[in-house]
Amino acid sequence: MIEILWLGRGGQGAFTAAKLLGASYATKEGGHSLAFPSFGPERRGAPVRAFTKLDNSPILDRSETEHADYIVILDETLYNDSLLSLLKEGGKVIINAKHTDNSDIIAFDGDSLAKSLKLPVVNTVMMGALSGVSGIVTVEEMQTAIENYMPVKIREKNQNAVRQAVQEVQK
Repeated sequence: MIEILWLGRGGQGAFTAAKLLGASYATKEGGHSLAFPSFGPERRGAPVRAFTKLDNSPILDRSETEHADYIVILDETLYNDSLLSLLKEGGKVIINAKHTDNSDIIAFDGDSLAKSLKLPVVNTVMMGALSGVSGIVTVEEMQTAIENYMPVKIREKNQNAVRQAVQEVQK
């Protein structure tokens, strides 16, 4: 099973990214997914955790992820070194930041890409970065999920976001 921990702030779309990634994976033949949030008081700006579990067989474990293959951080202020202990062996942290001093962490400037695309949040940008790093899902699978789950007026921008993020992270 592939497990992803998403860290963001209320209003950044961490749970939406978790769901879209799951929907993207579910388009694969035999792909199963589960996505769910975990948060305290519901308010804009409060820390939010979301989880995506992906497997080729039905997922019965509905508990929070204790050790992730990937941790995706939408707001760099949520990073702390203790997060590294939540990674499985060979796991990776992808953070929305211009740079990082830690060679074990992949910095991706999602804010700049989102701004250039006139997107108010970085969720689909960071989902694209995760896909580009991991290969878990393809651009086409993400674009299909966006087509099926996002309102018409924001689909195209978000489809462009995942495509461009994959291209940039693979440079």
